[in-house]
Amino acid sequence: MASIFRTIADLWSLVVGLAITGKEFCRPGVTVHYPRAEVAPESAASFRGPIELIGLDKEPSKPKCIACMLCVSACPSNCITVTRAPTPKPTPEELKAMAEAEARGEKPKKPAPPKAPGTWTYDFSLCSLCGSCVEACPVDSIGFSHDIYMVGTKREDFVFDQLARLARKPAARKPEPKKAAPEPASAPAPAPETAATPASEA
Repeated sequence: MASIFRTIADLWSLVVGLAITGKEFCRPGVTVHYPRAEVAPESAASFRGPIELIGLDKEPSKPKCIACMLCVSACPSNCITVTRAPTPKPTPEELKAMAEAEARGEKPKKPAPPKAPGTWTYDFSLCSLCGSCVEACPVDSIGFSHDIYMVGTKREDFVFDQLARLARKPAARKPEPKKAAPEPASAPAPAPETAATPASEA
């Protein structure tokens, strides 16, 4: 008798499970069947993907980075390597001014090194996406990308030259100005009323 009740209980559990499965089967899907469909861009706006450099407003191909090295110090995974841009060679005019200053016994003013990176390498295979570099950057030059379809076949595929990637990245398109709505056509002026002529008497 106990086995009969146990069998009925197991059968009831199976019926409950199938009922839940059938109810969920009839609901619309919440996942995307890639590659038959892709996630809409507005849905991926909150995705925190590999970090990327952010360009200047006037020159999007040049980064905001000032090579302060705070991101390198803040990264716990040591996945960021930055070198400063070399100091440019002085022009002939600057060399002449420096020579004149030395002749007067003054300290010559040498060209200041540029506040820009020479190289900016990012190893995504080591990154934990903790966001420490994004928070540490004083000029907001680092941000999370929204690339959710990044793939690779070897580790080297995830080592990025961020300066080259920024130069290849198309500039953000400015929103096109809205066209003014056409004014409604004015209604034709009503025809002037003419006085009705009385019918001639027979």
